[in-house]
Amino acid sequence: MKKLIGFALVLVLLSCKDEPSLQKYFVKSGEKKEFMSMDISSSILNVNESKLSEAEKKALASFDKVNVLAFKKDDKNKAQYSKEVKEVKEILKDSTFQPLIKLNGVGHNASIMLVGDNKQIDELVLFGNQKELGFTVIRVLGDNMKPEDAMQFFSILQKSNIDMEQLKPILNFVNKK
Repeated sequence: MKKLIGFALVLVLLSCKDEPSLQKYFVKSGEKKEFMSMDISSSILNVNESKLSEAEKKALASFDKVNVLAFKKDDKNKAQYSKEVKEVKEILKDSTFQPLIKLNGVGHNASIMLVGDNKQIDELVLFGNQKELGFTVIRVLGDNMKPEDAMQFFSILQKSNIDMEQLKPILNFVNKK
């Protein structure tokens, strides 16, 4: 019996993958002083739902929260910045992340990816990098998000009265010297 339990334990330990993931990166990095991490609920939008169409209401209901992770670059952490950007890019190369849009400019770039398929989106991931300032990774999480919900969400953003108080921690982090 002891051999069977020991064998089962070995199988469990071997089956647990210690592969990097965006979630693990958020947790690990959120504890470092160079990073600022925050969760933002959908209530930040402060939307008058009576002015939304049925499709917009459905889309709004599918969004749960947004996770934000920001790294502020300065003269003292240039090497760490390069290491962190490389690590994020390596994680985002995984086939789990399907690229939607890539924007490249001199000294900055951004990309939007999705996790899921063309029928249901598990999360949207936005990665923005500016060599002089740092980078930000944003995860938009929800339940039963559909591609058309993402398009409706942009319409909702235009009708929202964003609660800037919830954004103060990240704005203060980015603007501090």
